Amino acid sequence: MSSFLLRDVRIFTGESVVDQGYLLVEDDKIKSIGPVSNIPQLESSTKVYSKSGHTLLPGLIDCHIHADRADPEALPQALRFGVTTVCDMHNELPNVLKLKKQTQEPDTAAYKTAGQAATIENGWPIPVITAHDKSPETLAEIAKWPKLTDRKSVVDYLDWTTREMKPDYIKLMHESGTMMGAKLALPTVELQRTIIEESRKRGYLTVAHATSLQDTLDMLHAGVNGLTHTFLDQPPTQELINAYKANNAWCNPTLAAIGSLTTEGAAAQHKFAHDSRVQHLINEDKRGNMCACMSFAAQHGKVAYAYDSVRVLRAAGIDILCGSDAAGPAKGTAFGLSMHHELSLFVHEIGMTPQEALRSATSLTAKRFGFNDRGVLQEGLNADLLLVEGNPLVEIDDTLNIRGVWREGRLCSVYDGVLDS
Repeated sequence: MSSFLLRDVRIFTGESVVDQGYLLVEDDKIKSIGPVSNIPQLESSTKVYSKSGHTLLPGLIDCHIHADRADPEALPQALRFGVTTVCDMHNELPNVLKLKKQTQEPDTAAYKTAGQAATIENGWPIPVITAHDKSPETLAEIAKWPKLTDRKSVVDYLDWTTREMKPDYIKLMHESGTMMGAKLALPTVELQRTIIEESRKRGYLTVAHATSLQDTLDMLHAGVNGLTHTFLDQPPTQELINAYKANNAWCNPTLAAIGSLTTEGAAAQHKFAHDSRVQHLINEDKRGNMCACMSFAAQHGKVAYAYDSVRVLRAAGIDILCGSDAAGPAKGTAFGLSMHHELSLFVHEIGMTPQEALRSATSLTAKRFGFNDRGVLQEGLNADLLLVEGNPLVEIDDTLNIRGVWREGRLCSVYDGVLDS
């Protein structure tokens, strides 16, 4: 693969800023990076791009998606929006294998996965799936899911998923149904603690779905490493802060998705779906889906509780990670685009600085998930890059002024020719 140099750009490394910098890529790695005064001697074949007025960022990491049924558009669409790595939070074995194979093709985001989540009989997400789809094919697939009950079943599940799926982390489900005004089958805290203990023995970090305050506390008390949502049923408490601190746990709040759940985010969803800068990156059907709402929590949740929870956690020093909960059928979301929506909410609703928000979608997520080859622009790491016009370190919505996206040094073909303009 040929080498190239980006110069005269503002660089956010994922941790710090170089105001007038350069980055050199050779093959799929970052060869060197620094101020323009330190540009090394280049080979004659090295392509040079001078992009004054632009900002170079690490490729974004969406730490929460669902590529249901191995959605063939999930990885390409994410990449077009500057998301160079996605973290799938629940999927069946055939889908995982298809998606891993798809990453060998150009124009796809890298794929991390929980594989098949640790589920119980009639537990989440079975009720929400079967409420909309009772087809024989879907019911047959659900019948194959783990139905964990005790330590032996947990060990058998972990041995199976390690052998067949090689997951990057283990996903737990802890949904009581509070957000919907329902009462759903819920694992015991003892069972969840067993899953976490056995996962830790095998070197896995654990992440958990929970959308009520009590469910969140249950998972923190069980010892989970991170939460893949915040809650929306009541205001945050000091007990919550203490539990997060006791675990050194992180929170991926999925605020944009929660706005869809309560319907209070509809206006912002419409704004992002119809932004003039993204129309060539997303089709009409997906724009329409982005404008609709899931509405499960319209009667029993408030997005203000979710915002408040993140504000107090941030103030207490808890790490906040950026992830969208985007899924093909999930109304109010769109692969890739929802990350920009989430970043905007972090700044405009939570009060993060743009640099802090961008760190939550790059270096901080890489650090907390143990992705040591990405998330930071540093010599020797993957050349996963996002080039935007403007300065998202001042105006976060400039992240949508996309002029180039590279995964492991390969330019996404949507941006062929853009750099020369």
